[in-house]
Amino acid sequence: MASDGFRPLDDKSLAEYIKATPSLSSKLGNQIDDLQIKEVGDGNLNFVYIVTSPSGSCVIKQALPYVRLIGESWPMTKERAYFEAMALKEHGRLCPDHVPEVYHFDRAMSLIGMRYLKPPHIILRKGLIAGIEYPLLAEHISEYMARTLFFTSLIYRTTTEHKQAVAEFCGNVELCRLTEQVVFSDPYKVSQYNRWTSPYLDRDAEAVREDNTLKLEVAELKAMFCERAQALIHGDLHTSSVMVTSDSTQVIDSEFAFYGPMGYDIGAFVGNLILAFFAQDGHADPKNDRKAYKDWLLRTIEETWDLFHTKFTALWDKHKDGSGEAYLPAIYNNPQLQQLVKQKFMSDLFHDTLGFGAAKMIRRIVGVAHVEDFESIADAGVRADCERRALDFAKMLLKERRKFQGVTEVVSAIQKVH
Repeated sequence: MASDGFRPLDDKSLAEYIKATPSLSSKLGNQIDDLQIKEVGDGNLNFVYIVTSPSGSCVIKQALPYVRLIGESWPMTKERAYFEAMALKEHGRLCPDHVPEVYHFDRAMSLIGMRYLKPPHIILRKGLIAGIEYPLLAEHISEYMARTLFFTSLIYRTTTEHKQAVAEFCGNVELCRLTEQVVFSDPYKVSQYNRWTSPYLDRDAEAVREDNTLKLEVAELKAMFCERAQALIHGDLHTSSVMVTSDSTQVIDSEFAFYGPMGYDIGAFVGNLILAFFAQDGHADPKNDRKAYKDWLLRTIEETWDLFHTKFTALWDKHKDGSGEAYLPAIYNNPQLQQLVKQKFMSDLFHDTLGFGAAKMIRRIVGVAHVEDFESIADAGVRADCERRALDFAKMLLKERRKFQGVTEVVSAIQKVH
């Protein structure tokens, strides 16, 4: 059983563990007596340690058997570390420029050792709150999404390979169930974990719970999330799962990974950029009205989808005579048909992206886990105004996503709300 041999580590026992583990001690130049260990896990689930020695560094991440944010009253499988390590390795193989390397994995200890993303790397969300522009963000994240989603899909793979890979990740049940609950269920009913900026948004939260059309649309997205094994998705690709500098973009925290709908990853990222946009007015001050920054965010939203579309379809063209079994060359045997298939696929994927992105926005405003973009706005009234605009936009987007033909129309709609 995987729980055999598990013990949560602290600074002292972690140093001993590293000493006894060559794949980690070698990364630190075997200078174990001079280790500096710092716990930095500000997330909801895990312990994360930065370990440095005079001649090397690494990050150690250990999963706990409960949700750290809530405590032992919300148990959580430690096996999520196994799926995270597997996803990091697979996505790292497909896109090594944007995924940190895994040095070590210990299944019994639910522990991953990986490359430390040194300063000036920071969490993207913190950079967006600070109003920092990242000129290569759309270029990099679109590359990551295009490569990881394309190469783990049936457009590239045989059905046999795909089924085996799906089976491998089927065990990540608890984290999928957590997503089902907090994204697709809790915000639409009375739930003990839901919260919002009260009393300002009391009526807005109630309106979500009473919106029949919204509930029908969310049911469709939930079914797709649960039933559609389209590609190996990250499963939690928001702006706190990405670390950045001006010329580096690294995707971390893939413990929610499983074979699911591609639009869930793209939507999570785009939806969080839209949240960042709506939060900007709360971070504006007399010295900086954030108008130029909001323009940059809108450009980044647009470029992220456009570049993803370009790169994904280019991979498809390049491998159209490969072993992928979704569209067999013997059937899709003329350019017009190939073009039609691609257009239909990308159009459906775009609408999935908008739906999932909107659902992710809603849960961050009236569900259990909120975003620092809004939470760091000190004035509750100002915060609620920003959140309400984001919520109204998300509800509209979820219900009317099929009306949008392209990302430019979405950006125009965001500007109108604003």
